[in-house]
Amino acid sequence: MTPIQTQDYSIQFNDDCYTALNKYINQHSFSNIFILVDSNTSEHCLPIFLRQLETDLTIEIIEIEAGEQNKTIETCSGVWQTLSELRADRKTLMLNLGGGVVTDLGGFVACTYQRGIKFINIPTTLLSMVDASIGGKNGVDLGNIKNQVGIIKTPNMVLIDTNYLETLSSREMRSGLAEMLKHGLIRDELYYNKLSALSNLTLEDLDQLIYDSVLIKKDIVEQDPTEQNLRKSLNFGHTLGHAIESYYLNHETKSLLHGEAIAIGMILETYLSSQLLNFPTEKTKSIKENTLKVYGKIDIPEKDYAPIIELMKFDKKNEKGTINFVLLNTIGNPEINCVIPNDLLIKSLNFYNE
Repeated sequence: MTPIQTQDYSIQFNDDCYTALNKYINQHSFSNIFILVDSNTSEHCLPIFLRQLETDLTIEIIEIEAGEQNKTIETCSGVWQTLSELRADRKTLMLNLGGGVVTDLGGFVACTYQRGIKFINIPTTLLSMVDASIGGKNGVDLGNIKNQVGIIKTPNMVLIDTNYLETLSSREMRSGLAEMLKHGLIRDELYYNKLSALSNLTLEDLDQLIYDSVLIKKDIVEQDPTEQNLRKSLNFGHTLGHAIESYYLNHETKSLLHGEAIAIGMILETYLSSQLLNFPTEKTKSIKENTLKVYGKIDIPEKDYAPIIELMKFDKKNEKGTINFVLLNTIGNPEINCVIPNDLLIKSLNFYNE
């Protein structure tokens, strides 16, 4: 596939990505290379990756525990300490090999260590390929509040090798699919319809859909890199979705992957769109039906409504104490900075539970 060139870096795909990486390393005078992995990618992806790396530089591996609950300043502190102890300097190259937790946290560590070292993201999950590794958002959670501490700074390159998807569970694949569905809903109804026909898709189709999803996000981010306007549309499904994800983060039976929570958020926020912006009722029902076919339904009891709504007050998209939503006028035509009355939030949760 043809590389995607952004304003600041290139996104390389499949076989070509390692050629591009090795060329990049050879063209720069790096002192050493650090590879950040989690306990999953260390086992399943690192051996594959190391076979593709062609360099005589010293390579150090830093492993963190897998899972959103480890995307914290405490984890960063441990990585910073390891970098320092192993003599990483300003000419060090950091490679983040993993899902969204690794690319988010690894990018944040790289941006802040010695005021910034070069870093490259190698996403290994569908979610990180189409979302987390693209666009320059790096950061960590603060307690159970997602992405509360961070920085926007693009990587020096992104390498997407879809062969890593073979290491994923079907649940992880569904998690990534949610962000792709979101891209369709906010930008392109034809693309959304292709994704909705999951049973007819081949692996070759998936490669092209991933490529198209990356293009959608890249185009939006380039028009609004610091999220002042258009880029806010990428938060569709995330205002309620993040709150639900945070609320159930450490729940024994309801802990949700990011994409699973965003799928719920998209159902809720599509309902809000139908109530406030006259988004078509039939499409609202269809989106709910199609989403539940893929993700199933969790029970959100009424006693959880208030704490979920309370968590939205900490959403970083809020301004002057107002909770801002992205809603849909139609598929492909989002409306940003929508304010929702509490009674409608409760009705949206009831709509999901129906």
